[in-house]
Amino acid sequence: MLHAIVSDIHGNLEALEAVLADIERHRPASMVCLGDFVGYGASPNECIDRLRPLVEHAVVGNHDLAACGKLQLTYFNTNAAMAAQWTEAVLTPENRRYIAELPFAVKWRDTLLVHASPAEPENWHYVLSPVEAQAEMDAYQEALCFIGHSHYAGTFDRWDGKVHYSRAPEIRIETGHRYLVNVGAVGQPRDGNPHAAYVLYDDIERVVRHVRVEYDVAGAMKRILDAGLPRFLAERLQWGE
Repeated sequence: MLHAIVSDIHGNLEALEAVLADIERHRPASMVCLGDFVGYGASPNECIDRLRPLVEHAVVGNHDLAACGKLQLTYFNTNAAMAAQWTEAVLTPENRRYIAELPFAVKWRDTLLVHASPAEPENWHYVLSPVEAQAEMDAYQEALCFIGHSHYAGTFDRWDGKVHYSRAPEIRIETGHRYLVNVGAVGQPRDGNPHAAYVLYDDIERVVRHVRVEYDVAGAMKRILDAGLPRFLAERLQWGE
């Protein structure tokens, strides 16, 4: 069956709507979210309200906890901290409670779902290199773990004791291999491609497909600027950085 995996929405309603429209075309059996519903973008409540009824499971991201006052802002740079404070002020009580109560990790369909890293999901480590991925892959028993956090879509594949990295749009899950898949970001890609990212996973055919979707970047930028959030948070959307 086909399943959709989204992550790092970051309050970007324009990107989320475009991704959901694309997902609907594929009619997946389920959808999950790897956290960071909020942060950076100007539509936190709208994104939670839109996505929450659609997901089978979700895990918490660091920006979600920051917006609930459960993560110290000293961890963030100035722009991120300003966005977190703004988000905390505008979140509805129901949405604040929802993201605050999300788990750090979920076992799902013989895979593991984590926002940042499987070894220490509450410490928000980035997994950006094969060396980092090698250590993380020792932390879970499943053949496949899905993560977000770095906003950089790609796949780490370990076999014969070595970790290989690929940005191929499609990965076939092979017996005897272990995988760590970063699904990329819906709301703020940072891999040089401004198109929103998500993953389709077929657990019968054992295929992971990275998908990119165009969206109304100008509209998302305008919302950020109109909200009085830092200009950089708007401008980076057009660069995918």
